Amino acid sequence: MLKKITVVAAGAFLALTMSLEIGVATAHAAKVDCDAVMGELNSGKKAKEVATDLKISKSSVYRCKKKAAKAEASPAASAAP
Repeated sequence: MLKKITVVAAGAFLALTMSLEIGVATAHAAKVDCDAVMGELNSGKKAKEVATDLKISKSSVYRCKKKAAKAEASPAASAAP
């Protein structure tokens, strides 16, 4: 009886571990379209709304915002042909 419980528990633990691993891998697999993020922000939406609409994290929205600000401030970006 104890052996059967141990096997079932080990199987459940393995299944849970594998499902979490797959979830983490797919969460990082998606690339964020910063142009789409900035378009949404420039239309007046809040970061939380943009994140929900585009199914990304708020930190990804802020990362795109920071990237856009850095590109705007860079003189090389404006001088490029």
